[in-house]
Amino acid sequence: MIQLTERASQHVKNFLENRGHGAGIRVGVRTAGCSGLAYVLEFVDEADSNDTRFESNGVSVFVDPKSMVYLNGLQMDYVKEGLNEGFKFTNPNQKGECGCGESFTV
Repeated sequence: MIQLTERASQHVKNFLENRGHGAGIRVGVRTAGCSGLAYVLEFVDEADSNDTRFESNGVSVFVDPKSMVYLNGLQMDYVKEGLNEGFKFTNPNQKGECGCGESFTV
């Protein structure tokens, strides 16, 4: 299961609205950084037949089968910290992350 907080879902809804189309967002992982994995977000216009779909606060979240093992139980928030803002990931599968916070390991 993947969950978005109310702030995160509102941010995604606003982007989809401004974009003018889209079925939701895809959350995945890719090999990157010094810890091994990094989160990847992209808009989805059409779901892939292999995707798992979750509904969270009115937003469809799609996850590919290879990423699902790393993301099951993920919670996404949208936070503003000083001059920075962006998604914050709380992943129960995560065992560690690099010093800069750009990548993680499971």
